[in-house]
Amino acid sequence: MPRSTSRPAALAVPILLVAGLAACSSPATEPLADDAAPSAAQGVAEAAPALDARSEVTGFENVVVSTDWLAEHLDDDKVAVIEVSVDPGLYERGHVPGAVNVPWHTAFVDTVTRDVVPPERFTELAQEAGIDKDSTVVLYGDSNNWFAAWGAWVFTLYGHDDVRLVDGGRGAGESEGRELELAAPTPARGTFEAAQADPALRAFLPEVVEVATGDREATLVDIRGAAEFNGEIFAPEGVQELSIRAGHVPGAVNVPWVEAVDEDGKFKSVEELRALYAEAGVDGSAPIITYCRIGERASHTWFVLNKILGYDAKLYDGSWTEYGNAVGVPVTNPAGTVWGGV
Repeated sequence: MPRSTSRPAALAVPILLVAGLAACSSPATEPLADDAAPSAAQGVAEAAPALDARSEVTGFENVVVSTDWLAEHLDDDKVAVIEVSVDPGLYERGHVPGAVNVPWHTAFVDTVTRDVVPPERFTELAQEAGIDKDSTVVLYGDSNNWFAAWGAWVFTLYGHDDVRLVDGGRGAGESEGRELELAAPTPARGTFEAAQADPALRAFLPEVVEVATGDREATLVDIRGAAEFNGEIFAPEGVQELSIRAGHVPGAVNVPWVEAVDEDGKFKSVEELRALYAEAGVDGSAPIITYCRIGERASHTWFVLNKILGYDAKLYDGSWTEYGNAVGVPVTNPAGTVWGGV
């Protein structure tokens, strides 16, 4: 955990109580909706194909940690633990001892423009969390690490390679009955400084349009549920519709993000993950771009493809709320919906 100059005595509470309180609250953003049922078996370590020099830390055993590993390293000065949950109130109800809370909707984004947090602000955020350049940053969160993966993408984007997710996220600890604490830590200031955002990890609208029109070689992976992908719905149930057109980017393949994890939220094995994406024609032989509705769900698939499997994958964080509102771009809509009707 980050070095602490003043860490209050832990106020431990049974995690089952915290889980019960969480169940009474509603998520702050889009629900899992029709792609909320994960499947398959827990992941196991296997060497992954080497990724190019922009990211030195890949492979299941280097980027995914168990709850046992986390418990054994909570007093390690080189391990910084961060919670990034969809529900912003979960952290206050109890968190992993020593974990720092990072609200995804204000800390990882620019609150004035639609963009990721700028590098100078990210440097400040990371230093306040006690993170050094050589820290091992371990993130976890609710909803199968959906937004924790978004945090992992932002850290990697700004040059911090040793970023890991807790297998199963917050739910894994809850199911195991591990204790949480209420007291927020006060880590000693870290020394991490953000590099310039790595262009190899982020896609923008013009690049996606070039792929859609056949002017650029890449595989587009739409990780939304089938109903969103086919244009039957504009957004998951209960979520505001933010796009003018429904459907998907021409040529994209549909592999819902939750298919990468088991019912307990833990990742499938490396062999199963390779087979899952290979069945959709995604085998790492071509560059990959992942997208979803607002960018965050797709970061989970980016983590699988880039960090676990070692493929050349980037995230289109503008996603469908940008593409589906853009003028003059091609759209594939099997359902034929226009303006909410057929």
